[in-house]
This record gives sequence, structure tokens and C-alpha cells, in this order.
Amino acid sequence: MTVEPIPSEQELRTLVGLVDHDTGADPFPVIGWDALVWIVGNATQAAHFLRSAFGMRQVAYSGPETGNRDHRAFVLRAGAARFVVAGAVDPASPLAAHHREHGDGIADIALEVPDVDRCVRTARARGATVLTEPRDETDEFGTVRVAALAAYGDTRHTLIDRSRYDGPYRPGFVARTGGPIGAPVFLAVDHVVGNVELGRMDRWAGFYRDVMGFTDLAEFIGDDIATEYSALMSKVVANGNHRVKFPLNEPAPGRKRSQIDEFLEFYRGPGVQHVALATADIIGAVDVLRAQGIEFLDTPAAYYRDPALRARIGHVRVPVAELERRGILVDRDEDGYLLQIFTRPLGDRPTVFFELIERHGSLGFGKGNFRALFEAIEREQEARGNL
Repeated sequence: MTVEPIPSEQELRTLVGLVDHDTGADPFPVIGWDALVWIVGNATQAAHFLRSAFGMRQVAYSGPETGNRDHRAFVLRAGAARFVVAGAVDPASPLAAHHREHGDGIADIALEVPDVDRCVRTARARGATVLTEPRDETDEFGTVRVAALAAYGDTRHTLIDRSRYDGPYRPGFVARTGGPIGAPVFLAVDHVVGNVELGRMDRWAGFYRDVMGFTDLAEFIGDDIATEYSALMSKVVANGNHRVKFPLNEPAPGRKRSQIDEFLEFYRGPGVQHVALATADIIGAVDVLRAQGIEFLDTPAAYYRDPALRARIGHVRVPVAELERRGILVDRDEDGYLLQIFTRPLGDRPTVFFELIERHGSLGFGKGNFRALFEAIEREQEARGNL
């Protein structure tokens, strides 16, 4: 099975909208994503699912066989993206308590930084909660410097400097390789979306701006993200090179419960709602994923018949009929266009899901598709009895 290579910096410019940024004068420089760390009910099966359905490859492992009596953790790669899926072995593990509360989800959005101590000093001075003080982790492959900050809900940001480390992941893990079972379909993480409580979006957008030095990319309010029944508000912040992008959503008053309300109820608080996976071929990726058992939200045929849509999107690389056949959405802004599609929730709770995104110059998030997307989500909510 073909393994997708790690994209070059130039390829990332196209895939995720990477831009130039000088970290030298940045008091909280962020290089990019280090890992998305999931806590799940069964890490063995979750790792198999990501390998078989999404074509990820296993690169490292920690568990009882390596001296970790608390939990099992599998490190998976796809292009530039790294996921870690961890599940409790010991019933008394903190991971078991986290999973009982939240179900499967992302507990840690780990960020690669060039200077952990500098970032922690800046964060503490600007009012952040430091969960783990800077420390070294060392094994025969070298040393990683790590610390952790609190984010929304029970989510955390581990800060990692791995410039002096050449191991498979970090100390405590051993190399354990396994190629993708299914075909690879994505190359990088584009953005990670967080859902927070009513009235908390501005606070957390401010946290990323004031503590980490992120900048505002977009804001969506009022009719931007509203249907007949529900609404939400969203702000998007990004680090200096736009490698790390965080849309932050909160519910807005509506006639019925929004998708954010449903998430907050079933996740039992704020958390990561979805991860956008960047692909260079969304048509092939959707075909492969459907063949490998992944279900997507349905898009009504009327979406593709809308004259306003046809006039707005102009020419794209794929005939609209091919997009319609797969349910792929398309949006255009002043910089270009993007193609996107959303999976149904990945687990039993209606919480976390994936987005697939293919960018062609656009630096946006599919504003023109919001109404169609949220109406599709509302149909799913109604079927679950949660609208």
C-alpha cells in the first residue's frame, strides 16, 4: 500500500495556506501542530479504525509491554499529521475518568515550539494556567522539552521542543510500525474547531490572541451561520505562519437547539468538535473513504441547482455534477476556492467528526456553505431526537 510522503513547506502553502512568518521577535512562537492526542474507550480498535478507514500508518507504541501499566497509546501518521490514540488499561487511570465524562475525543492539541521555557514565561505573565512546568524527557534518542497549558474545558496544549530528539515519538514510546490498511487519503491537519459555552467565545479567542500571539482570521455572526431553527457564532484565530488555525464556536439564540448545544450536552462541556484534514484530491479521498466505510453528511440536490451558487463559484477543477454525486461542497472568496465535505460523528456520541478540505487559493472556511452544512447537521440532529 502506498504511504503518503510528508509534504514539503511549499506543498503546505497550497494544502493549508501556509504563510511566511519570522519567529525571532515572537514572544510565543509556534512552529505548527505536534500531535492531536485522543482519549478513547478502546485505543486498539481506534488505531485499527484510523489505519483501515483513513489510511494512517502506525509509527510508535506505549503500553504494558513497554512498562506503561496505565494505558495503551498508538502513534499514527498521515503525511504531516500525527495522531496519538490512548485508552486506559488500569480502570483507575485518569484516562478512564476522562472517557467516562467526555467519550471519545481530543484531550490534547500539542503544539511544536522552538523554546518551551520562553513560551511558558510569556503565557504565565499573560495570565494562562500552566498545568505542567517545563521539563526534559530523555532516552537513548535524545531529549524533548515539554510543558502544558490549560485551554477550553478539559482540553490542554502540550508545548514540545523536539529539536534535540530523534526517536519515533517521545520517551516512553517504542518504534512499532504498521503500514496503512486502507488507502491514504489526507496529508495534513488544516484546522481544529473548538466548541465553547454561550458567552465564552470571545474569552477564548482573546486567550489565543493575548497569550499565544495569534491573529484574527475571520468572524462569523448573525445570519452568517444561521438557519430557520438554530444559529451559532464563530471566530477564527491563527498562529503567525497560519499552520495552526482554531475556529471557535459558541451557540446563539435560536428557535431550537443548535449543533453546538448538542455537542456541549453530549461531550459534557467544551471540547474539540472537528478536525479538518487537508487533501490534494478530495474526489479520490471521498471515493476511497466511502469504500472503506465512512459516512458523510448528505447535501440536498437543491444546493447544486442554486443559480446563485453557480454564479458565485465560477470554474472549479471538477465538474459540478461530480461534486454533486459525492456531496462535496464548494466555496469561493477573493483568494480562490475550496472544496469540503463533513463526516458523520465518528463515535456513539454525536460529538467529534472530520472535515475533508481541498484548497485552491482560498484561505477561508466555507462561509458560503454554512447554511447548507448546518441544515444537513440539523437533519441529523432531528433523526437523533436532539433538535
